[in-house]
Amino acid sequence: MSKASALRRVRLSAVGLLVISAYFGLAHAVDELPKQGLRVAQFEHELASPDARQTADWVLDSGNNVGLPFVILDKKEARVFVFHADGRLRGATPALIGLAVGDDSAPGIGEKKLSAIRPEERTTPAGRFVASLDRNLKGGQILWVDYDAAISLHPVITSNAKERRAQRLASPSPLDNRISYGCINVSADFFKNVVSPAFASSNGIVYVLPETVPVKQFFSPKRVASLAQ
Repeated sequence: MSKASALRRVRLSAVGLLVISAYFGLAHAVDELPKQGLRVAQFEHELASPDARQTADWVLDSGNNVGLPFVILDKKEARVFVFHADGRLRGATPALIGLAVGDDSAPGIGEKKLSAIRPEERTTPAGRFVASLDRNLKGGQILWVDYDAAISLHPVITSNAKERRAQRLASPSPLDNRISYGCINVSADFFKNVVSPAFASSNGIVYVLPETVPVKQFFSPKRVASLAQ
């Protein structure tokens, strides 16, 4: 691990200590729709699922994002929403996600070479993650979501023409957006103009919604406690 990566992980750990109490509150976040008078996220004219709206509204009203910018990834709809810390929408876009359906990462997945990752292991894990900008081995900017599982949000990679990643992003259906090894791909322009500025001056929070269980079941008190260990 490089010195820069080590320092980045220390910074993330410090932020994690500050947000841990907010993390445990997530179990109650998705159990009730926001009531009249509570703060709600501004989706503007973007279409969003009830799960995405409900989670984003709670994040804002409860302060679970602890004053940081935040992202909602709706895996079922293959769509990313990026918000200012105060709930104003920065932007929304289609996203490519892991090939396999699932909400957990295979044990040790972050230590495997890509060639060793089986198709059924190529999931995008659900959860609440403290995220920060960094550089990959080629110097390109990425947003680390789950460092241990080697999951990041980054500009779409189009080097393998057979995968048709750019075309998948441009299609109107989310059904063909499963192609990655688990990372979240967005267009290069969206990453440059929306994601990078959102996280340029601070870390942030990425909420990846589950796809195999209801949101409120996934973020039950017992599961949240296990994820926080």
